[in-house]
Amino acid sequence: MDASYRRAAAGSGSAPRSVDDIYKDYRARRSAILRALTHDVEEFYALCDPEKENLCLYGYANEAWEVALPAEEVPTELPEPALGINFARDGMNRRDWLALVAVHSDSWLISVAFYYAARLNRNDRNRLFVMMNDLPTVFEVVSSGVKQSKERDRSGTDNSGRNKLSAKQTSEPRLENNAREPDEGYDEDDGNHSETLCGTCGGIYSADEFWIGCDVCEKWYHGKCVKITPAKAESIKQYKCPSCCNPKRPRPL
Repeated sequence: MDASYRRAAAGSGSAPRSVDDIYKDYRARRSAILRALTHDVEEFYALCDPEKENLCLYGYANEAWEVALPAEEVPTELPEPALGINFARDGMNRRDWLALVAVHSDSWLISVAFYYAARLNRNDRNRLFVMMNDLPTVFEVVSSGVKQSKERDRSGTDNSGRNKLSAKQTSEPRLENNAREPDEGYDEDDGNHSETLCGTCGGIYSADEFWIGCDVCEKWYHGKCVKITPAKAESIKQYKCPSCCNPKRPRPL
């Protein structure tokens, strides 16, 4: 079975046309890519042999991933991912190489989604982008995992307190099988935060949502409750919650 046939089989079915269908397709493909670069990273690394021909990383609508040759037909049925990811594998630091693959994978996921979205009107395309942008990018997830690993290597322990939910990290999936939801339980120590409550709405911590901690009062908040996105959090050196920014405002209990 050649690569183009496998891709057609994995993506069989009618093309997604509504905003919700395109977003579902995007999440499924993103979930597959995340699995390849996190949970299945050893298998993925081994498959990207620099001695082989140009290889690409594909994520499919059934949440499966594959390292395969590019499609031969021109033009292709869908936009193609970055070509030849295997050639740089042994010429770079492994973590940097994975981060580079992640960046190109983000670009491919967006291109596929907006290939389908080309027929949508402006408002629907904007809605789709907002929905997609609410999820951390593959690069953010992969980089966050690398950063946590470096912290563990330096300390010899896994700091399970404040660092686990720092302003510059997001909780994201460590996928075990195709049946799981894309944003389910990436961090191994999520149980340590099962009793953490949002200082604004009082909601219980959940790994599928972005949280940010105040560096002054040390309370935690849903990013959406304090209007902070993962991307915005990256540029914040010290986060102060609304209560700490406004001393006259009573702090949440």
